[in-house]
Amino acid sequence: MNEQSLHWDDLRLVQAIAEAGSLSGAGRRLGASHATVFRRLNAIERRLGVALFERSRTGYVPTPAGEDLAATAARVEAEVLGVERRVAGRDLLLSGSIRVTTTDTLLMGLLSPIFAGFQRAHPEIVLEVAISNELFNLSQRDADVAVRPSSSPPEHLVGRRIGTIAQAVYARGDGAVDAWVGPDRHLGYAALDTWMVAQGADERCRYRVDTMFGMLAAARDGLGRAVLPCYLADAEPALVRLGEPIPELATDLWLLTHPDLRRVARIRAFMAYVAEAVQAERCLEDRQTG
Repeated sequence: MNEQSLHWDDLRLVQAIAEAGSLSGAGRRLGASHATVFRRLNAIERRLGVALFERSRTGYVPTPAGEDLAATAARVEAEVLGVERRVAGRDLLLSGSIRVTTTDTLLMGLLSPIFAGFQRAHPEIVLEVAISNELFNLSQRDADVAVRPSSSPPEHLVGRRIGTIAQAVYARGDGAVDAWVGPDRHLGYAALDTWMVAQGADERCRYRVDTMFGMLAAARDGLGRAVLPCYLADAEPALVRLGEPIPELATDLWLLTHPDLRRVARIRAFMAYVAEAVQAERCLEDRQTG
């Protein structure tokens, strides 16, 4: 083999350094130590006889040669992931694993018993559930399926709208308390922020928290009224719903996957099961379009 030949691991290393801008950041991505990344980079540069990065106090900046290798690595990675998805798409067996991403509130308030029912029906399929409020990159196989509230799901994914999440005002007891519980800026809930300002509730907000579970707990403990998803708050015996669901805060619930995986038997079975079970829930409005 030519001593100057490049290996896939070499390309991955250069790509990781270029994207992270540092050896330590690349090491975290690759699961390697700073020293290992440093040693491997020096070995690659010696073998190729060219500098791939300019070192500075602010980090590692790729040279033209480094940019070329990093771009090549990105193309190779895309091809490898693509063929993995295409090969996985030929799997016709109801076995294997499915990695699902969803939010903590959806899992606790709606999906956990549905997932349990699916696994009882298909014991040969292993479910791996990743909790995150961000949509994982399904193209890079961070997850196979996403169950997400969204007004505009990514166009490169396929799936179906399986309902609409209703939200309403809740409070402890008879709801006589005048104070409000609201989201803080880290929750990033712009629609609710706008609604609370329009209703005059924002100026009466005395407690803010950065999770929906935190808002539910605050309302349950009498800290004020809160806007909460009906699927979550209706099950809390200490809370009462004050009025009808708020139309402008209704959010579509989507079941999504990558196009290359939609013909995988276990993915199809899972998505069909979840869609049917979610649409049977009374706390969701059915607006599925096929």
